Amino acid sequence: MRAFTYERARTPAEAAAAAARTQGARFIAGGTNLLDLMKLEIEIPSHLIDVNGLKLDTIEATDDGGVRIGALVRNTDLAADSRIRRDYALLTRALVAGASGQLRNKATTAGNLLQRTRCPYFYDTAQPCNKRLPGSGCAAIGGVSRQLAVIGTSPACIATHPSDMAVAMMLLDATVETVRPDGSTRRIALDDFYRAPGKTPHIDSVLDKGELIAAVTLPAPLGGTHIYRKVRDRASYAFALVSVAAVLQADGSGRVALGGVAYKPWRSDAADALLPQGARAVVGSLLQGATPSPENQFKVQLAERTLASVLMQARS
Repeated sequence: MRAFTYERARTPAEAAAAAARTQGARFIAGGTNLLDLMKLEIEIPSHLIDVNGLKLDTIEATDDGGVRIGALVRNTDLAADSRIRRDYALLTRALVAGASGQLRNKATTAGNLLQRTRCPYFYDTAQPCNKRLPGSGCAAIGGVSRQLAVIGTSPACIATHPSDMAVAMMLLDATVETVRPDGSTRRIALDDFYRAPGKTPHIDSVLDKGELIAAVTLPAPLGGTHIYRKVRDRASYAFALVSVAAVLQADGSGRVALGGVAYKPWRSDAADALLPQGARAVVGSLLQGATPSPENQFKVQLAERTLASVLMQARS
């Protein structure tokens, strides 16, 4: 690991300002993703800004009946919170499906959302990767792509976003609250938070330099039946081949989001409107225009079958 400098920030605005003025600075909280990348020299920060002391670790009710989740709330604590378990059960189920208990004890809400999109070639520094080194090429295209995206891709990148939590957050209409280096704040709908790879796959989100996530808010509960189904190669500590998040109502309406198929959780209101017609119609709408590789074209059918199973579970 290479040498770096370190500081503890005292306020969110101070942390954001320090990150903006220091070349190569990174925020660190749980470090479950960043430290791995530093060990592999994929990330080489010159300065780390510890944000653990910023008191962003509470879950509070909002005036509109929703909840505000601090950026530093650990995944384990979020999943176990009585309000989340009661009113946002989908989020608890998605969190418990992710990683391992040890990692969930350290991983934070903001860090989970900011995980780098995953690809075996991103982690292999002997291979070209536009996310790691812009302009170097994408070894995954024409390479091993079984785990990778089938929609929302570009000729520069076909990586998928790894978070289970983000799939649930997307379905629940989460909004990301941030603090900028000048102390101002803004709110970003999670659906607008992730950038499509395009020609710049190394830029994962719409955050500006130094901008710090302070919290994630969820609106009032949706009610209904909450189901999170994750299909993966092994029973634990594995990313989704396909995951389905669903909130389904007794009248057959509801909302659905897919994980493991794109650079971000994938959903649309138009697809939700087709729920009464069944899984094939919904997935056909969600994955319209998909461009899978020969190795991962099975994901389209897998998504349909997984959603069909979720709908059957909800009816029973």
